[in-house]
Amino acid sequence: MLRVRFAPSPTGYLHIGSARTFIFNWLYARHNGGTVILRIDDTDVERNSQQSLDSIFEGLKWLDLGWDEFYRQSDRLDLHRQLTQVIFDKGLAYRDFTPAQADIEDKPRDAATWLYNPGAREMSQEESDRRAAAGEPFVIRFRVPRETAEDVRFNDAVYGPQSKSTADIEDFALLRSNGVPTYHMASCADDADIRISHIIRGQDHLTNTFKHVLIFRALGVEPPQFAHLPLLIAPDGSKLSKRKHGPVVSVTTYRDAGFLAHAFVNFVCLLGWSPKNDRDRMSRQELVDAFGFEGVNRANATINFSDADPFDPKAVWLNAETIRGMAIPDLCREVLPFAERAFGAAPADKMLRVTPLIQERIKLLGDVATVADFFFVRELAPYDVAELIPQKGDLAMARRALESAQRILAGAEFTHDGLDAALRAGAQELKVKAGQMFQPIRVAVCGRKNAPPLFETLETLGRETCLERIAKAIEMLEKQ
Repeated sequence: MLRVRFAPSPTGYLHIGSARTFIFNWLYARHNGGTVILRIDDTDVERNSQQSLDSIFEGLKWLDLGWDEFYRQSDRLDLHRQLTQVIFDKGLAYRDFTPAQADIEDKPRDAATWLYNPGAREMSQEESDRRAAAGEPFVIRFRVPRETAEDVRFNDAVYGPQSKSTADIEDFALLRSNGVPTYHMASCADDADIRISHIIRGQDHLTNTFKHVLIFRALGVEPPQFAHLPLLIAPDGSKLSKRKHGPVVSVTTYRDAGFLAHAFVNFVCLLGWSPKNDRDRMSRQELVDAFGFEGVNRANATINFSDADPFDPKAVWLNAETIRGMAIPDLCREVLPFAERAFGAAPADKMLRVTPLIQERIKLLGDVATVADFFFVRELAPYDVAELIPQKGDLAMARRALESAQRILAGAEFTHDGLDAALRAGAQELKVKAGQMFQPIRVAVCGRKNAPPLFETLETLGRETCLERIAKAIEMLEKQ
């Protein structure tokens, strides 16, 4: 059975590149009826943090994809040591007592001894056992074949056939002197034990794979199939980095700005992969149906952002298109928490009335704070009185329009059709164009020219609020 795993380390927030790895694993498994495994690779105790672990779970929960099995690598240390011992007992690993190397994995000492430590590698078993029994610290290293160089080969589903001579692979560490397994040993031990059939991960792990193939073979296990994904890079061509680029590479940054989970997943899928018909917007099921490694590019994928605009324009476009296609109750449910965060109080019934008025005007859910503020605040933000003046009009025309609107709205039926008829009749009575009547009203009640359709806005705001705001606008005009 096809089994894939996503294995993040809790040493930082969930990186967008890590999210893509998880998404591609998930899509490949679902496309082939396989199993998705989440494994937290938390053996690096010094760098792990609960905050990072929480961020990983928050990000994965928001993606709303889920997984089928869960493991923590730190719960499996006995297994890692046991399998290291299996390799050691086969004569495929040795103890390295070199003091400078006792707590270091694979750092070269100098050019001559980079590949291996001859003194440790050639030490007799009896001497090695004696020194270990005496309590000397040691690292267990894999005994890479040296007598006759051979090629370690595997076929990558993205990058094709790969080969590296054992003459170019160092005797890498399996177990540190404190008994904690290295990444290589822990990862392969777990992959073998939980029967991973496909390892899908970033291209930066491609060089590690030769060592991992050696470990799998030493354990008597057929190596999984490998697929390495192109890296995500910044606009300047540098690798997308938490350290260099900051929160912009965090999944929760997108969540908090108001991206919809599916729109984000859709966008991330298009970073380094494209379906056969080059579609952009795809439903979750369409992504599952279309996904395959034949569509994964070998070239690195660029995420376009800047200091002024932290989000890729295509991600924003996809989010806006997804918003426009949503049913009003679903969109209301998504946007309501952002309204509550911005305004403190945003009743659900009112938000349901506001949502269709802003659906075409927001690109991110967080835009509700600036697009719909006048629906929820008591006092409008200050605006320029000149905004009240209609096109080809003057202050006097604006005042007449508002005074007429004040009288009309005091008694009009507060429905779309009722307001439409009453205010158009008012424009005719003043002998002005409808637009010249409507602009001062729109600015008075919304605090801006660019606002949702007038009659629906008035109806949603209600008679009392509209009259109160128009009265204040008239006062502003009287002071000019």
